[in-house]
Amino acid sequence: PRPHMTLASVSIRLLAATDLAVLEHVDAGVFDNAVQLELAAQYLANPSNMLAVAIQGSVVVGMASATAYVHPDKPLQLFIGEIGVSERCLGRGVGKRLVHTLLEHGRIMGCTEAWVATEENNAAARALYTAVKGTEDAEHAVVYTWQLSCPTSRNKQP
Repeated sequence: PRPHMTLASVSIRLLAATDLAVLEHVDAGVFDNAVQLELAAQYLANPSNMLAVAIQGSVVVGMASATAYVHPDKPLQLFIGEIGVSERCLGRGVGKRLVHTLLEHGRIMGCTEAWVATEENNAAARALYTAVKGTEDAEHAVVYTWQLSCPTSRNKQP
């Protein structure tokens, strides 16, 4: 059985560079991998990056990350990178609250548009984005990736 959790028992917080300690206690499944505090410090040091977290007690039970960026031909936009909620908190509105927090902060920063991408078969993500009034783009994207370094040689100089 799941422990009782109300929305009121979960607070949403946009982290600042001084909030690293918050990321010392994170539920499984919130991030893809274990949080590395030195990487988190680099991320939070960039004022264009945003990390909203959902906290229950002293444990992070959800997160959503985004980056505000300007392009030579477009005004400031918000790219939502990832959203993760621990299994015990799924279906309770935590993801919606996290996305709303990022969107509101993007508005305050002056972003004119926000966007996110997900896999076509990711029903949970698509339901979340629809629930927060996102509009699915009629033109579906194809994603390409490049491996720029071997995971074992990240710290080696060429």
